[in-house]
Amino acid sequence: MSIAEKEPATGSAGGPDGTWGDAPRAHLMIGKGWVQGVALVMLFSFFIMGILTYRTYTASMPEPERVVSESGEVLFDRADIKEGQRLFLARGLQQYGSILGHGAYLGPDWTADYLRRSTDHTLEAFQEQGVEDATVAVRDEYRTNRYDKDSETLVYTDAQIAAFEDLKQHYADYFGPDARKYGLLEDTISDPEQIHQVTAFFSWTAWAAAAERPGHSYSYTNNWPAEPAVDNGPTPDLIVWSGLSLVVLLGGTGILFAIYGKWSREIGWHAEEAPALSFKQPGEVPLTPGQRATAWFFFVVALLFVVQTLVGAATEHYRADTTSFFGIDIIVELLPFNLARTWHLQLSLFWTAASFLAAGIFLTPYIARREPKGQGTLAYILLGAVAVVVFGSLAAEALSIHGVSWAKGPLFEQQWEYLDLPRVFQILLSAGMFIWIAIIFRGMRARLKGEHKGNMPWLFFFSALAIPAFYAVGLLARTETHISVAEFWRFWVVHLWVEDFLELFTTVMVAYIFVLLGVVRERIALGIIFLDIILYSMGGVIGTMHHLYFSGTPVEHMALGAMFSAAEVIPLTFLTVEAWTFMQLGARQEGKSTTPFPHRWAVMFLVSVGFWNFLGAGVFGFLINLPIVSYYQIGTALTANHGHAAMMGVYGMLAVALAMFALRYLIPVDKWPEKMAKLCFWSLNIGLAWMVFATLLPLGVLQLYHSVGEGYYEARSLGYITSTGNKLLEWGRLPGDVLFIVGGTLPFLYITFLGVKNFRRGETTHELGHAPLFVEQEPVAAGSQDEGTK
Repeated sequence: MSIAEKEPATGSAGGPDGTWGDAPRAHLMIGKGWVQGVALVMLFSFFIMGILTYRTYTASMPEPERVVSESGEVLFDRADIKEGQRLFLARGLQQYGSILGHGAYLGPDWTADYLRRSTDHTLEAFQEQGVEDATVAVRDEYRTNRYDKDSETLVYTDAQIAAFEDLKQHYADYFGPDARKYGLLEDTISDPEQIHQVTAFFSWTAWAAAAERPGHSYSYTNNWPAEPAVDNGPTPDLIVWSGLSLVVLLGGTGILFAIYGKWSREIGWHAEEAPALSFKQPGEVPLTPGQRATAWFFFVVALLFVVQTLVGAATEHYRADTTSFFGIDIIVELLPFNLARTWHLQLSLFWTAASFLAAGIFLTPYIARREPKGQGTLAYILLGAVAVVVFGSLAAEALSIHGVSWAKGPLFEQQWEYLDLPRVFQILLSAGMFIWIAIIFRGMRARLKGEHKGNMPWLFFFSALAIPAFYAVGLLARTETHISVAEFWRFWVVHLWVEDFLELFTTVMVAYIFVLLGVVRERIALGIIFLDIILYSMGGVIGTMHHLYFSGTPVEHMALGAMFSAAEVIPLTFLTVEAWTFMQLGARQEGKSTTPFPHRWAVMFLVSVGFWNFLGAGVFGFLINLPIVSYYQIGTALTANHGHAAMMGVYGMLAVALAMFALRYLIPVDKWPEKMAKLCFWSLNIGLAWMVFATLLPLGVLQLYHSVGEGYYEARSLGYITSTGNKLLEWGRLPGDVLFIVGGTLPFLYITFLGVKNFRRGETTHELGHAPLFVEQEPVAAGSQDEGTK
C-alpha cells in the first residue's frame, strides 16, 4: 500500500470519499525553522521597503506648485505638469520613447532630449551675447537649484525660459506634421495648449536631472543622464555600489555552494526517495467539470500568444523601417509603433497570466481530491470576465492613442508602461483575479481545514492570493501621481509581483505537479518551496529598487537596490545546479515506471524555464543592474534583451508547460499530436535564442558602447537607431521570428484547438480520490515516510 493510501489514518488527508469530517489537523511536514526563516526574511525585507516608501514620498525630486520667471511671471504650474504627464501616457508616448530612462526604445528619452536641446539653445544664446566661457556659464545655469521648498516655487532664468519657448515649437513640429517620419501618427498632439503641457512635463524632469539636490553635489537623478553640458557624470555612489554588488554576488554564491555542499542531502530534489510508479495514462484519469473548462482558457491563451507575437513582429519591423510596413500605409495608420508595442507588452502579461489562472483551476481538484459543484460554471464566468478586460482594454488603448476626442478618462486612457490598462480595466482585472481566488478557495476549503498552514495546500492558496494582492498595488500609480512615486509603485508590480510572488506561485505549482505525479515526496517539495521563498525574497523584494536609480528618488534606493538585486542571481545559480539533479530524477523515475511518462514535453518546457531563468533573468539581468552599467544603458536594447529572455524564456515557457500538462489529460491518447509538441518546443526555444543572440544582445552591446563613447543622447537618437548597421541586425532577426511564430505559436494553437475539440471526452467526476495520477508499484521502505505522516 502506498503512502497516499495510508494518509487518511494520519489526519493529514481526508476519508475515502475525499471529505474531512472531524479528522485532526495535519502536522507541519518540515521543521519550524523553515517557517521562521521565511518570516524573518519577509519582515526584514518589507520593513526596509516601508522605510524606502517613506523616503520616496518625502525625498524624491520636488514637483513645484509653479515655475516662474525671475520677475515672478508664471511660466507653467503643477497642473500643467500633471496634464502633460497624462497626455504623455494617454497618447502612448512611453511606448515610443522613454522618460527618466523608462519606456520604449525607438523614440528618444524625453528627459535627455529636452536637457540636450535646451542647453544647446542656451549655449548658442550665450555665445551670441559674448558671454565669457559660455560652456561654464551653461553648466552653472542648469546645475544651480532655484527651487524654494517653502513656497514650492521654481525659478527659471531668462535663458531657460527662452529655451522652453523654443522647445515648445520643436515638440509642436515633432508631434504634429512631422510625427509620421518619426514613426508616430501624424498630429499625435497638435493642440497648442497640450504642446505647452507636454513640454512642461519634459522640462520639469530635465530640470531635476541637472539641478543639484540640496546638500549634495549631484542632481536629483544621481547625475543621470550622462550630459557633459551640465557636468553630469557617474557619481562616487555609482562606482562604489557597483563594486560592492559584485562582492555580494561572488560572496553570496560562494556561501550558497558551501551550504549546498554540506547539506545537499537535506535540500533539493531527492531521486533516491522516489518510489517506482505506474503513471496513469491520459484517458484513465477522470476529470472534473472545472478542469474541462480550462480547455477554453488554454485556447484563448494560445490565440492571445499568436496575436502578441504578430504585433511584436510589427514592432520589430518599425525599428528596421520606421515609416512604412512593406508599403501598406493603412497598417501604419491603424497600427503605429506605440500602439503595436502597447499591445505586445500587454498581451504578453495577459496570455501568461491567463495560463497560470487556468493551471490553478486545473490543479485545485487534484490537491483537494474533489470538486464542489458549480466550479465549471464559475470558471466559464471568469473566462468571460477575462475576455472583457482583454479585448475591452485593447480597444480603449487604440482609441486613446489615436486621439479620438471622446475617448478620455479612466475608461480609455492608458496608464504607465506594463500597467497600460486604463484604470477601469485595471480595477476589473484585479477584481477578476480575486474572483479566481474565490474559485480556488471554494475548491480547496475542505482540504484546507485539515492542513497545517505551513503545508503545501495552504502555501498553494497563499501564493495564489499574493497574485491579485500585489497586482492591485499598481493602482497606486495613477496618471496624475508624482512620477517618482508612480515609478515606485509601478515596479512593485513589474518587479516584485513578477520576479518574487509570481515566481513563488509558479514554484509551488511546479512542485505540486511533481508531488501529484508521485515523483517527489511532499516533504521534499515543501523544503524546496521554503528554500526558494527565502532565496528569492532575500534579494527580490529590496532588489526592486534597482529600477529606481535615476527616477528622482534618494541615493539609498540605488545603494540597496544594487546590493540586493545582485543577490537575486544567487538563487538562479542554485536552481541551475538543481536542474541537473531534477533531470536525473526524471530519467531514473521514467526507467522505473511500468507505463510511459505522459508529460515529456511539459517537463522539457520546465527544463527550458530553468535555462532561461539563469540566462535571461540572471546573467542578462545582472548585466544591466549594476549601477555603473545601468547609468549608460537604461532604455537601450540591452534592457529589451533582458526583458525578452526573462519574460518569454521564463514565464512564457512556463505558461506553455502548464498548458501542456493539462492538455495531456484533456486530449485523448490517440489524438495527442506528439510531433506538434516537439516542433513547438524546439521552435520556441531556438526562435527565442535567435532573437536574443542574433539581434538584441549585439544591438545592446553596440548601443552601450556608443552611449559610453559618444553620449547617451546620441545613442538614443533615431539617427543612430536607424543606422545601416543596426538595420542589418534588425533584419537579421527575421528568420528567428518566423520560426518562433510559424513553428512555435501556431502548433501550440493547434494543440489547444484539439483540447477544446475533445475536452468533453472521457469520464467526468467530482470525486478524484487519492493519488489520481499514479499508482505506486513497490512498498515504501521502513523509515522513509514523510515526517508529517509518521
